[in-house]
Amino acid sequence: MAITNHERARKALELLKSGLSPFIAREFKNSYRDGASAKIERFIGDDRLNARKPIADWDVAPLLKLMWESWNEVFRQTLGHTERSLVSELRDYRNKWAHQESFSGDDIYRILDSAGRLLSAISASQTDEIEKMKMELMRLRYDEQVRSEKRKSAGAAIESTVSGNLKPWREVVIPHRDVASGHYQQAEFAADLWQVRMGEGTAEYRDPVEFFRRTYITDSLKRMLVGAVQRLSGQGGDPVVQLQTNFGGGKTHSMLALYHLFSGIAPTELPGIDAVMREAGKTQLPAARRVVLVGNKISPGNPTTKHDGTIVRTLWGELAWQLGYAAGGENEAKRAFNRLAADDERATSPGDVLRELFVEYGPCLILIDEWVAYARQLHDQSDLPAGSFETQFTFAQVLTESAKLAQNCLLVISLPASDTTGSPHAQTDDAEVGGQRGREALDRLRNVVGRVESSWRPASAEEGFEIVRRRLFEPLSDPAQFKDRDVVARGFADFYRTQQAEFPPDCHDADYEKRIKAAYPIHPEIFDRLYTDWSTLVKFQRTRGVLRLMAAVIHSLWEKGDRNPLIMPANIATDDPRVQFELTRYLSDNWAPIIEKDVDGPNSLPLRIDGEVPNLGKFAACRRVARTIYMGSAPLLQAAHRGIEDRQVKLGCVMPGESPSVFGDALRRLAGAATVPIPGWTTLLVFDPAHCNETGRRQG
Repeated sequence: MAITNHERARKALELLKSGLSPFIAREFKNSYRDGASAKIERFIGDDRLNARKPIADWDVAPLLKLMWESWNEVFRQTLGHTERSLVSELRDYRNKWAHQESFSGDDIYRILDSAGRLLSAISASQTDEIEKMKMELMRLRYDEQVRSEKRKSAGAAIESTVSGNLKPWREVVIPHRDVASGHYQQAEFAADLWQVRMGEGTAEYRDPVEFFRRTYITDSLKRMLVGAVQRLSGQGGDPVVQLQTNFGGGKTHSMLALYHLFSGIAPTELPGIDAVMREAGKTQLPAARRVVLVGNKISPGNPTTKHDGTIVRTLWGELAWQLGYAAGGENEAKRAFNRLAADDERATSPGDVLRELFVEYGPCLILIDEWVAYARQLHDQSDLPAGSFETQFTFAQVLTESAKLAQNCLLVISLPASDTTGSPHAQTDDAEVGGQRGREALDRLRNVVGRVESSWRPASAEEGFEIVRRRLFEPLSDPAQFKDRDVVARGFADFYRTQQAEFPPDCHDADYEKRIKAAYPIHPEIFDRLYTDWSTLVKFQRTRGVLRLMAAVIHSLWEKGDRNPLIMPANIATDDPRVQFELTRYLSDNWAPIIEKDVDGPNSLPLRIDGEVPNLGKFAACRRVARTIYMGSAPLLQAAHRGIEDRQVKLGCVMPGESPSVFGDALRRLAGAATVPIPGWTTLLVFDPAHCNETGRRQG
């Protein structure tokens, strides 16, 4: 039976309440011991009725209020600025729900997303139910859009008519079936190691063959896989690998590659693995026992009861149980767990038992993700089933040393990159690290693991192009396809070289032609803006965010029959509901009316000027300029240097055979006429001083 958005909000808030209440009670008891009740009553203020009840009986509103009011004294240790902003946002949504205000689909998605992130930060089991609700909402949203007559009659894609002999991208390369059909949203491009271990999720992540078919094996990933084959074969290789990148940098995907490589499937069946096997000097893979520990899926405060009745309290207990289960099912799992059952019950580090288990059950692959998220929830006292904060790092040291001493054990640990303020991803790093206790956990784990770790680096920019292209498009295989691609790349490169004054300097050399080939059929300028500007936004995970947006863009263009030679910033259909959702979900709520009025709505200023000036309307020049400005400026509104140069705008708009001066004219008309009734809004046009002294008008 269909439910309303108001009902979805109610269910999300109930799940939030269920997940938060034990965590809040636990943290207050840890901070104030016997004085917790008095402190709660002080923080809760006038709400004395709730203060006298057990926290488990509270509504979500006082729970969120208590978190907010006591943040500096209680929760700052465990959680960070990102989580505090989620608490504030969820308080607002709860108040709107209580006052019977209406919710749009976008509102409900934000409630679910924010609730899910907050619950994930405290390893609450309700996260999974929130994720299911998100997926169902997305499915309903897109199914409705497909059925909608308005969607079917959407305007045709903006096209260039003067690109000469450059073939349309759709005649050279084909999107994957799920991207072309629009069914990709249910997966959300979310690599989830724990979900795959449970046998759940979409085939692209769950099935080893499909996973490697869509995975581009970067140089760094290849080296890691080669080392893993050698290590688990007992022929060298590093015993410990630390994966450390910024939020969305590919850590979980790399772990999935290891998980699937040793799934028992013959390496000859896994696309791209032949080169790994050759370099490793092996023809067969060892039958490795795989263990997966994901910190935000395992609660340090709630023991897990296995199907065989075993109660597991600690990470080392979980590790032993999984190791035995991988070797021989539940009976072997219980036997392995019993080897350290006393240490699990007392939450004491298991010592040399780990090495003995690795030797007995080797070869074994141990994958630990989100360890910081787990460790930061531990207390100084051993009042939690999982043990104390200090014991966790004793275990980390024993674990790394045991993996080193066992000859065919590989330990892979993912840690967030350092959350220094100089990093462009400082805010997103905070989401992974959390508060003061999270930063301390990260430093301690990095120090322990760093003594024995192997170096690893994320993908380069050019490899990032290929990662995205491999996931979204069928691979090029016919020589004619490569020829057509190269003709397009040469056409654009020659155009930029002959019009050097109109485009940025880095477009004039031979390397830019290579970048076009590497990114084809997506223009490199799109990747530059997404990876440089959009990835600085909170919640925008680099690879996943790019994949989600570009999947929506490609589906929209494919459906509308786009025949441009490349997909450029100017071709990104900001009027398409799916694309617009991906472009605004990381920004404040006031961006939808901005797009409607000043970028790409049916009554927008660019569309009106294009209709009034035939020379501009012939090329849809104003719409193309406005889209490009939005892509290059929207994420930088709060930055010190906001705006975009006119040459950068032309790079995102103009195609071979078109006159850059036409788009310069469109740029000037938009700068002179744009009006946005939002305080603080900037027109976001910055003209290159080399060409003129005019700057975009500022308002507010």
